[in-house]
Amino acid sequence: MIHDSLEQFLAALRAERRALGRRGPGSGQDAACGPMALIMIEDAAEIETTLRHHLALGFARVVAFAPPDLPQPALTDPRLDWVRADTRSPSAGTDIVNAVIGAVPAGQWLYYCYNAEYLYFPFSEDRGIAELCAFLAEERRDAAACVTVDLYARDLTAHPDGLSREQAHFDRLGYFAHGRRDAQNHPLDRQVDIFGGLRWRFEEHVPPERRQIVRVALFRAARGLKLGEDHRFDRAAYNEMQCPWHRSPTAAICSFRAAKALRRNPASRDVIASFDWAGATPFEWRARQLLDLGLMEPGQWF
Repeated sequence: MIHDSLEQFLAALRAERRALGRRGPGSGQDAACGPMALIMIEDAAEIETTLRHHLALGFARVVAFAPPDLPQPALTDPRLDWVRADTRSPSAGTDIVNAVIGAVPAGQWLYYCYNAEYLYFPFSEDRGIAELCAFLAEERRDAAACVTVDLYARDLTAHPDGLSREQAHFDRLGYFAHGRRDAQNHPLDRQVDIFGGLRWRFEEHVPPERRQIVRVALFRAARGLKLGEDHRFDRAAYNEMQCPWHRSPTAAICSFRAAKALRRNPASRDVIASFDWAGATPFEWRARQLLDLGLMEPGQWF
């Protein structure tokens, strides 16, 4: 379905929520109605592959938000919504996610990412996203932490925009983490900042607030919940990597977004001759590779 504006789409979501609420107690109005993916389309890179990837994961609804100047791909899946919206302002992604949180029923599972980004989770070759969300709910978890794994083309002469699905590479090593602290420098339970990938290797070209790679991208909507510009929420439990009682599943968002930005920015483009280094390895486009390297983990989900 095509929506001419964000406001029109939000109005449709609110109407659906009211209709669900009128069914009365026991109808499931507070439960997730199938996981929904929110895809922010910033440019023309890999729009169709991004949408196809998330449709294949089993999302009940995939919503693409795109400026009017970008063409809609020829996809006919009934689960796909195309919303004309501003996605290029600095806070556009956060604003859209927060607006959708306020429009959907409490308990709705949501996921967000950008074009040329691809979600992987443990066993995602064989299990769907609804199965993961169901397990998280059974674990009394309202969110799953995702690590952003930077993808890139090693040969920038052949691929000057830094992007190639056929020649995609990522860093197999060079990641590190430290405990997160609040404004008063007190440690926050089960919260960490993780660094690595292109944002670490070329950190002089990346603002400090954008260097860490944890993104709480899969979560359940709740009344009053707000996402911040740092990809964290205003509720501590949403930002915790693990349960208090044992380890939880995590996921990975394999992303060309940093590579595109470093190649688009003249200051970095003129001084970075290659993304290649000894730690680069070809991306196999499968979850098992990410599990083997410790870039995500299954927790108690087997």
